[in-house]
Amino acid sequence: MMYMLLSLSTTLSFTFLFLEHPLTLGLILFIQSICMCMISGLMFKSFWFSYIMLLIYLGGILILFMYVTSLIPNQLFSYSTPTFLLIIFFPIDLTLLIIENLEFHTSLYENMENSSFLNIPTSYFLLKMYNKPINMITILIATYLFLTLIAVVKIVNIHKGPLRKSK
Repeated sequence: MMYMLLSLSTTLSFTFLFLEHPLTLGLILFIQSICMCMISGLMFKSFWFSYIMLLIYLGGILILFMYVTSLIPNQLFSYSTPTFLLIIFFPIDLTLLIIENLEFHTSLYENMENSSFLNIPTSYFLLKMYNKPINMITILIATYLFLTLIAVVKIVNIHKGPLRKSK
């Protein structure tokens, strides 16, 4: 599962470089955020942090979607054939490379499975975010988000109304 998510994430990152339409870029960003949240959930052995991260990403993507639709409401979607073929064949090549190296990774995972590291309860994984080396980063992120919230509230003029005008 982790290999599929990592290959999907790499493919989406590669595809993001070749797209031009804002809505397809938003779709790739949405799928990439779901993929990253799944990867972080599998790594932390708990999905609550990745669920919160996904909700924050979705809020940001919705704001970007509203902004883009107000600026470019009628732009047509078009693609070039070489770019489309490159987008199709890159994941196939990446999947073949992963399958080729899967035997090495499977034996590595089986060795890790027998170690005592995986016998640690899940609650210890959740405490990593609040323990000594990482707790300052968590406080910094919370402070940054709070200051950003204050800045956005000060920048937005309530009397001018929404970005998109109704008819």
